[in-house]
Amino acid sequence: MSTYDIVVIGGGPIGLACGIEAQKSGLKYLILEKGALVNSIYNYPLNMKFFSTSERLEIGAVPFVSISGKPMRDEALEYYRRVVEFFRLKINLYEEVQKVNRKVDGMFEIQSSKGIYHSKYIIVATGFYDHPIGCGIEGEQMTKVFHYYKEPHPFSFSKVVVVGAANSAIDAALECYRKGAEVTLVVRKPEISQRVKYWVKPDIENRIKENSIKAFFNSELVSIRENEVDIKTANGIVTIVNDFVLLMTGYHPDFSLLSKAGIEFHSGGLKIPYYNEHTMESNVNNIYLAGVVCGGMETHKWFIENSRVHATMIIRDILSKSNFI
Repeated sequence: MSTYDIVVIGGGPIGLACGIEAQKSGLKYLILEKGALVNSIYNYPLNMKFFSTSERLEIGAVPFVSISGKPMRDEALEYYRRVVEFFRLKINLYEEVQKVNRKVDGMFEIQSSKGIYHSKYIIVATGFYDHPIGCGIEGEQMTKVFHYYKEPHPFSFSKVVVVGAANSAIDAALECYRKGAEVTLVVRKPEISQRVKYWVKPDIENRIKENSIKAFFNSELVSIRENEVDIKTANGIVTIVNDFVLLMTGYHPDFSLLSKAGIEFHSGGLKIPYYNEHTMESNVNNIYLAGVVCGGMETHKWFIENSRVHATMIIRDILSKSNFI
């Protein structure tokens, strides 16, 4: 059993940034990550290009140089690996936090899949990408259905339904189409999301206009079967032949971990956790939130570029507390 000043839960860019700030301040810390380093970025599509420019993805004042202004997934993976090497960050990979308990002396006991740790402070920087939002429809659990999209090749020359209207859905639809798939896009709203990358939006709109990609707007997928699917449209149910379904319907933070730690949420369906916007401390004393997890279901609110500052805010507040170890 080991004792730390801070345990950071989550080894994404913001979790790494928190570790860097803790290290710079001379604090004993440990980062626990349930998957690979920057696991969410690792799970992005192979050819994914960031919306942000490289300098906006930097942490720890380490320069991020990319071939073009907007870096690719592989460049980001290489950058964050080098950041970990540069700072020699203390991080345990493939170690999932299962439970957080507060002891009578005020310390936290963190139980993971591999051990037990004690810490005065906890920073939750768990992101959201590991928890897909289900549709709750017939056939959703079939092997032909995917909540994650990696590359287009497996879907070449197949009939593919893509559900969603944001970046992940549009990227998948366009890439699959260009690798020979017959793509049908199902969108719940009347148009493509305004948050789609500005250099991609005209592309998908033109493909839909020329009917290269068939699109059903104001519609939803209601049933999936072995060789076909049902789409509910304004004109009734439409059944089409289908080989694969890509449910690019979004993801959500690990609300169960937050709830077990005693963190409360604002009322309403967005599940936004309580935190002090000046210190990032949650309603539970000495548990802080950082990064995307702060937005609850509003996963588009926080990005690497606008939440990097959370690390500095949190460590500053911890150092200011008179009861610091």
